[in-house]
Amino acid sequence: MTTDQSNATDVPADAATQATTGTDEPATNPACPTTNGSDRDKPANGIDAVGKPDQAEPVTGSDVTNEPHGNGKPDPNAKTGSHGKADPKSKAEASKADPKTAPEASKADPKSKADAATAAEPTVIDLGVIKPNAPATGARPPWWRRAWPLRRSTADAVQLKPAAEASESEAEPVDRWSAFAPAPEPVPSRLSRITRVLVHEWTLAGLASLVLAVVLTWPTLRYPAHTIPQDIWDPTLQAWQMSWSGHILLTNPALLWQSNAFYPESWSFAFSDTLLGYAPAGMIGHGPVAALVRYNIIFVLAHALATVGAYALVRQLGAGRIGAAVAGVAFAYPPWLLSQAGHLHIISNGGIPLALAMLARGHGWSLRHGFRPERKHAGWALGGWLVAAWQLSLGFGIGLPFAYLLAVIFIVSAVTWFVRRTWFWPERRPLGVRLLLADFWGAVIFAGIGVLLAIPYFRVAELHPNAKRTVGDLALYSPPPSGFVVAPQESLLWGRLHEAARAGLPWAPENTLLPGFVLYALALAGLFFSIWTVRQRLLLLGGVLVSGILTLGTEFFGGRFTYLPLFEHLPGWDGLRTPGRLMIWTTLLLGILAAGSVSAFAKRARDISAAERIPPRPGPLLRLATLLPLVLVLAEGLNSTPTPIVPAQPAALRTVDGPVLVLPSDQGTDQNVMLWSTSRFQDVVNGGSGFTPDSLAQARERTRAFPDQESVDYLRGLGVKTVVLLKDRAVGTPWEGAADQPVNQFDILREDSGDTIVFHLDGS
Repeated sequence: MTTDQSNATDVPADAATQATTGTDEPATNPACPTTNGSDRDKPANGIDAVGKPDQAEPVTGSDVTNEPHGNGKPDPNAKTGSHGKADPKSKAEASKADPKTAPEASKADPKSKADAATAAEPTVIDLGVIKPNAPATGARPPWWRRAWPLRRSTADAVQLKPAAEASESEAEPVDRWSAFAPAPEPVPSRLSRITRVLVHEWTLAGLASLVLAVVLTWPTLRYPAHTIPQDIWDPTLQAWQMSWSGHILLTNPALLWQSNAFYPESWSFAFSDTLLGYAPAGMIGHGPVAALVRYNIIFVLAHALATVGAYALVRQLGAGRIGAAVAGVAFAYPPWLLSQAGHLHIISNGGIPLALAMLARGHGWSLRHGFRPERKHAGWALGGWLVAAWQLSLGFGIGLPFAYLLAVIFIVSAVTWFVRRTWFWPERRPLGVRLLLADFWGAVIFAGIGVLLAIPYFRVAELHPNAKRTVGDLALYSPPPSGFVVAPQESLLWGRLHEAARAGLPWAPENTLLPGFVLYALALAGLFFSIWTVRQRLLLLGGVLVSGILTLGTEFFGGRFTYLPLFEHLPGWDGLRTPGRLMIWTTLLLGILAAGSVSAFAKRARDISAAERIPPRPGPLLRLATLLPLVLVLAEGLNSTPTPIVPAQPAALRTVDGPVLVLPSDQGTDQNVMLWSTSRFQDVVNGGSGFTPDSLAQARERTRAFPDQESVDYLRGLGVKTVVLLKDRAVGTPWEGAADQPVNQFDILREDSGDTIVFHLDGS
């Protein structure tokens, strides 16, 4: 038998076959060094550490078989080379052997040849799977098996099967490169999964925002059952709004817009922004104390949501963590917003940036990287529309401009996408059916909720023409340009310093619009040094200028070409009498510009430390320097907002039946009365809102001489059963002497209840 030693190899037969069929396995190296003595240590089962049989047999050709010698048994005297190859000298001697031997061997009985072939069938090594059809003798393992020992998992797979079970049909192929695969990742435990969630960026951002909100709004949560931020007027009205919506949705949702205040008016819940989105919170607890606790908690959470929302938006746009944190804090705690602490519907603006962030995430778009189709997600897009609808349900004061902005973005994006897909990049702008459906249904839900919420307000405008805003109202509330650098009195840092400047403003609470001098400086730096492109910076600057001009209302050339066209032509815009609240958009755009400069500064700090640290991280001094803008923005957001004690509920309002008139009646007192009515929600004539309906104004005028015959008859004709006189507030009013006047001739029962006097008009 002739053997070609130049083609000899150490791989099994099936390995050579796969190599010729184009598999990824490399050809074995015939120049592999000889195995040292340590490689030949054999365990008790006759297989060495790498699967090598006890006896070294010659390997001929590409088949790992033992050449039969005469009678079919391996020649014990055969010499092999360093790689298990037949020695050339021994082959030459074998060829010179007795010529009779070979013919006799060739003429052997076929049956005996078959027996000999069966007896000499080798053990095939296939990456740790040994198929022993004969005694475990065979060739050395391939070079790559000797160079890198098997992993434990692969070595454990080496099993000897009985000859009866070792058939080719039963043998399962094993991946030859499994030994080189990386170790499988361990299955995370429940504790590790929880830990991973707790240290996630968004978890930390949410917790940090919540802690920051508690600290920067302190002492709001110090005595939440007795105090309220800013004053005891509008905040008590809004505490009643949350209580009413939660109560009526649990008892009789059909009467949502027919509140218990402003009796006997209809649609009275639409006399001002409703905070309807907070109705689930209003379902918890009842009474004035629960209403105060609920209001204070929502007040803090609104600040936290504003921080998280702006942070998420700026991060989605492409800014770094520190830059996004600066933008989030600047948006949630600008000095100008401190004057709005008594208007929860203005403080509750976090849904605006959060919805924009979710919509951008759902469409795979960012300001820094543009549109990336692989990152789009229909669920995020639909969630963004739902958050936008929730934000709109809190009130049209800031929700209406947001709705119009979303409509513009939606139309421009749809037209741009269609044009590009049709004429420019038909294959590069795939949105997918799911995303298109998410946008369609999301827009339908958003528009549907907007229409349903607008219907009551249009009804109020029809029934009460005096509720319509006029250009004169705009002139009163429009801030002059100097308002952009004046802080309100609630600012801890600038309040006292700007006292003289505030005195020159027409209406200081709505005209002090300072977003922060630090924010101005960072935004200005962002025009020259930023991660945003020059084109993006110019667009952001244009947005700042446009929103700032609209914020001036009629103070910018009379508003003839800016605010008045919107006021006169856009549906619902004539209900917005305070243009200064559009400063929300100016602050957000300034924050994005500032985030660009801060992110660029943080990136430069990492580049400086790249030569010293791997991975590149700024040193302690550089890290403190990158945090300095955040600290300065926080310092300007510190406040001195008062937290007055809310007057306690009179005991009589927990027992009397409605309809009730509480005297004296005025805007401030009536807002407290609305809060006190949350124990029973009996109908009350009193009410406070952005306007005074004619019926309430008439009731106040017709009852100035109460108790007298005219006022008693008027109230009985109105359906009022009870009049409650507040002793402490009646001093100095027309009702000061009502407690001492005789009432027997009017068939009225008078009851002294300590801090109040109750008049029962029905005589019971």
